[in-house]
Amino acid sequence: MKEVILFVAALSGCLLAIRKYFAGGVCRSKRRLSGKTVIITGGNTGIGKETAVELAKRGARVIIGCRDAKRGRAACEDIRRRAKRTTDVESVAYRHLDLADFASVRQFVARMRTEERSIDVLVNNAGVYRCPYWRTVDGHEMHFGVNHLGHFLLTLLLMDRLVESKPSRVINVASLGHKRGKIDFNDLNFERDYDRRVAYCRSKLANVLFTRELSRRLGDGSVGVTVNALHPGIVFTNLGRHVIRGFWGVVKAILVAPIALLFLKTPWQGAQTSIYCALAEELDGVSGRYFVDCRQADVADVAKDDEVARRLWEVSEELTGVTLSAHFL
Repeated sequence: MKEVILFVAALSGCLLAIRKYFAGGVCRSKRRLSGKTVIITGGNTGIGKETAVELAKRGARVIIGCRDAKRGRAACEDIRRRAKRTTDVESVAYRHLDLADFASVRQFVARMRTEERSIDVLVNNAGVYRCPYWRTVDGHEMHFGVNHLGHFLLTLLLMDRLVESKPSRVINVASLGHKRGKIDFNDLNFERDYDRRVAYCRSKLANVLFTRELSRRLGDGSVGVTVNALHPGIVFTNLGRHVIRGFWGVVKAILVAPIALLFLKTPWQGAQTSIYCALAEELDGVSGRYFVDCRQADVADVAKDDEVARRLWEVSEELTGVTLSAHFL
C-alpha cells in the first residue's frame, strides 16, 4: 500500500510539473490603462476575452469587435462583471465587426472615428483555424481573408487615430504555425489543392510578415506607434471546432482530451503574452518583434524575408484598396 501511495504521489508531482511547464509565462506588469481605449477583435471568447478582462481591470475602455451581437453583448456583460466594472456600462462595449467582409470593417472603423477620441491599443486577435474551403464576402480564401487581410485593412484604416493617440500599440496574434507557412503569390486563394493546415499556417506567416513590414514602414519610432506579433501557445478554446469532425472525430477527441489537457494552456494562460505586449513597460518603443510566453523569441527564416514581406504588403494593399500613406496622418 505504501508503494502505491508513493507511486501516486510521484506521478501526481510529475503531472503537475508538466502542467506548470506548458502553462507558459505570466505578465508581471503593474501598468494601469485608465483613460485608454483598447480594441480587441474576437474579444468575445477565448484568449481575446481573457485579454479584455485583464485590460478592463486595468481601467481601459475595451471595445469588443465580433460578428455575433448576442454573444458579443453577453461577453461584455461577463467581462464587466469579472473586471468589477458593472456600474460602468460603457467600460466594455460590443461593436459589430465581420473581418470576412471589407464593408463591415470599414463600417466599424467609421463608427470608431465617430465614437472614440483615442485608440491606444489594437489587438488583432480574431481568427479562423482549419475551416473548410470557404470564401470571404470579397472572394478571398477564408484563412487568408480573415486572419490577414481583414486585420490589414482594419489596422491601416485606424492608423491615423493610433498616431493621434501615441504612444500606441498594435498587437498581432500570430502562431508558431507560421514556421510551416509559405506565401504562394500565384495561388493565394488556394484554388488548387486546398489544405486547411497549410492555409492556416500561411495566414499566420502573413501576420508575422505584416508585423515586420508595418514596423519598417513606421520607421524610427517618431510616429509613436509600435507593432509586435506573438504566439499565444496551444490553447484549449473553441478555435479548434473545425478540427473535430464526424462521429469518430468526437470519439478521438474524448479519448485524447485527458492527455491533451496536460499540454494545452487555458484561455487565461494563453492570453498572458497578449496582455504582456499590451502593457509591459519594457516594450515602450519596441517594435517589429515576436513574443512567446512573455519573452522575445525568434521567427522562422521565411518570416525574415524582407522581399516577401514587401510583396505581401503590396498585394494586400491592392486586394483591400487601402494604403498606409492615405491613412497615416
